[in-house]
Amino acid sequence: MVSEDLRSPARPVDARVGAESAGPSSIGNALRLLQMFRARREVRVTDAAKELGVARSTAHRFLQILTMHGYAVQSESRAYRAGPALLGLAVSLADDLDLRTVAAPIMGELVADLGETVHLSVLHERRIVFVHSVETTRGLRVGVRTGSSLPAHATAAGRVLLAHLPDEDDRRRPPGAGWAAVTNATETDPDRIEDLLAEARRDGWSTSYGETEEDVASVAVPVLDSDGHVLAALALSAPPSRLPPGTIHDTAAALTAGARRISEVLPSVR
Repeated sequence: MVSEDLRSPARPVDARVGAESAGPSSIGNALRLLQMFRARREVRVTDAAKELGVARSTAHRFLQILTMHGYAVQSESRAYRAGPALLGLAVSLADDLDLRTVAAPIMGELVADLGETVHLSVLHERRIVFVHSVETTRGLRVGVRTGSSLPAHATAAGRVLLAHLPDEDDRRRPPGAGWAAVTNATETDPDRIEDLLAEARRDGWSTSYGETEEDVASVAVPVLDSDGHVLAALALSAPPSRLPPGTIHDTAAALTAGARRISEVLPSVR
């Protein structure tokens, strides 16, 4: 719903890049690169050129195309790793009864009870990837975001995921570009972010107001496994006027109850 849906517009694609990647051989090479991500954690340009039998410049162009579309990300070492779009695709194509399948009906009940859109997301390379969304039917709403990603530090879901990482140094480590601002409201101060993560661990929930989009507010809770390890985040998103501070405690409690139900069902389907 373009006019009322609060999602950001899709990023335009460079027509020249699309033309370069349209041929059958280019598509085949792109698929071979995706297979390389399956086999190894990082892929360097020299590795890609050798695997594809092409020049380094050509391999670099293919990797840049994958990066543009979110199927690859470049690490601090200049190598490439699987990107959030690839992870989202893998999740959406899973045939077995997984986290998303278990969570979906419970998320639907939360949307019916709370009247706002609910998202399920996981952490990947200091970003959250939305693996499932259930959208409210209200006219003004936050829309489905399945397959998209956002910087973890700027989101309520990302903060509860970062907060529950087992290693303290890992929790505090910023992404390669640092704690970058997405909007004017995004928290970027490292000390303040550390405080927010500590609050998320203490309270069991976190909030975000206008930090990824000016007209979107969120509250999120962790989904934990039987050993207390974080699996995902369950978040409710709404226009800020419909999620005032006075409603956060009750909303977080409802989400926590839903997350607990997901956790209880998961062991029986794994």
